[in-house]
Amino acid sequence: MKVTSYYPVIMTNDVAGTAAFYQAHFGFVSLFTTDWYVHLQLADDPSVNLAVLDGTHQTIPAAGRGQVAGGLLLNFEVEDPDAVHERLKAAGLPILLSLCDEAFGQRHFITSDPNGVLIDIIKPIPPSGEYVQLYEAGASPA
Repeated sequence: MKVTSYYPVIMTNDVAGTAAFYQAHFGFVSLFTTDWYVHLQLADDPSVNLAVLDGTHQTIPAAGRGQVAGGLLLNFEVEDPDAVHERLKAAGLPILLSLCDEAFGQRHFITSDPNGVLIDIIKPIPPSGEYVQLYEAGASPA
C-alpha cells in the first residue's frame, strides 16, 4: 500500500465552531467547506491537514454515527512551545498540563479544543536518564 496522504478527522456536533477554533488558534485555512465537513490545511505547510466532520452525517457507517471525538490526542510539534503556551493561555484556552520538560525528550503542554480533544504542543529536547538508551540509533528527538 502506498499512502498518499494521512490526516485526522474530528467528528463533532459543531463543525463550524470546531473549524473556526483550529483556524483561529493554530493557523489552519479551509480548503473545502460544507455545513457537515471542513477540510483544513496549515497555512504555511500543505503537508499538515486536519478535517472536521459532523458525527451524524450519512457518510459515517451506522455503527459509528452520532459519536463525537473522544480518547484523542493531537500532537503539534512546534519551534517555540513557550510562545504558543503564552498565546493560547492569553486567548483563554484551558491549560490541562502546564508547560514542562519531560525526561523522555519533550518540552510540552496540553490544552484542548471545544470538543474535549486534547492538544499536545511539543518541542523535542534531549532525553535524560534511562530514556537516552531507549531511542534507536539516530532516533533521539533532539
